[in-house]
Amino acid sequence: MRGADVSQLRKQLVAAEEADDKPAIIELNRRIVAVVPNDSHAWENIVQGQFEIEDYDRVAETLEAWQKAVKRPPAAIEHFRGDLAVKLKDYANAERHWLAFLARKPSPGDAAAIYDKLANLCADQSRWADCASYDAKAIAAKDSASRRVAHACVLLRLHQWDAAYAEIAKANKIDSTDNEVKKWLPQFERLEGFLPQIRALDAQIAKSPTDSALLLDRARLFTLAERPLLALDDCERAIKLQPASMRARIQTAEALFDVGRPDDAAKLQVSSNLARDKDSHVSDQALRELSNEDTQIAQNSGNAESLAARAKTLRDLRQIPLALADARAALAIDDKLAAAHLEAAHDLDALDQSKEALIHAVK
Repeated sequence: MRGADVSQLRKQLVAAEEADDKPAIIELNRRIVAVVPNDSHAWENIVQGQFEIEDYDRVAETLEAWQKAVKRPPAAIEHFRGDLAVKLKDYANAERHWLAFLARKPSPGDAAAIYDKLANLCADQSRWADCASYDAKAIAAKDSASRRVAHACVLLRLHQWDAAYAEIAKANKIDSTDNEVKKWLPQFERLEGFLPQIRALDAQIAKSPTDSALLLDRARLFTLAERPLLALDDCERAIKLQPASMRARIQTAEALFDVGRPDDAAKLQVSSNLARDKDSHVSDQALRELSNEDTQIAQNSGNAESLAARAKTLRDLRQIPLALADARAALAIDDKLAAAHLEAAHDLDALDQSKEALIHAVK
């Protein structure tokens, strides 16, 4: 094909781009690289088009062909390979390819963008220390208010309170009109009011890291401060330590609801009917009652009265299946316990099992 023909292809490409005709854009760029195989801009257009239509198998093939077609493969190939690996949930290779891109010494702006991607990759895997490190490198490459906010939020996950507040202050100083600053600064200010109590619990937990009650106390503060992800971190630790704890189960479910994960709350057998106060939180009284009842049951698994009491607390929280399970456990220990029969009757009635409910009610 002559140069004039390539020129004609490029004119057609301009028209296809103006029409946002993705299949035509890909095909015309294919024709161009067939004639001019070292045209990295055309190769890049093909890859971007294939990403946009989510043709990931073709992306991999194109990247291989591009690398073979040019004498000095551009750094962009590593960038795209990292992007492809993320789409395929191959996080280790995504990180490897992006680091290879960074080793090619890109511009500060491009480097910062890749560090942002690496930070997000680590966040998706709950690798908070690595995430904070990549955020710091993104800032070093190209500082911005939004990057300072992102770093501050990750430092919160690491409970590095002073560093987090220093970062949000820097973000506000850089650009107080930035959307991320305006979104997050009030949230940091709300959390700040709870920090004295949180710091006190930090010190206690450092001395007793397996004390689930302390973890749940701190989780409660995070919930009240409207930081559900921090609450969930502590709740998940607590429920692993005390899987039979209903307080841990309820607080974990509350945090899951608050972060938009109702399906995971359902796995704990906690329904979205969970009773909450006017402030949208489970009441302190209910949590205190569950804590006391959990303790009594843990000390004596044959304590039918405590099981019946916990059944009532769970019913008040509108968790009927859990309440019924406790009521039945109490009756298995003492089938004459009036409180347990009463709870079973209430629970069965709520589940529209009126005949069985009546049997318990008359006892």
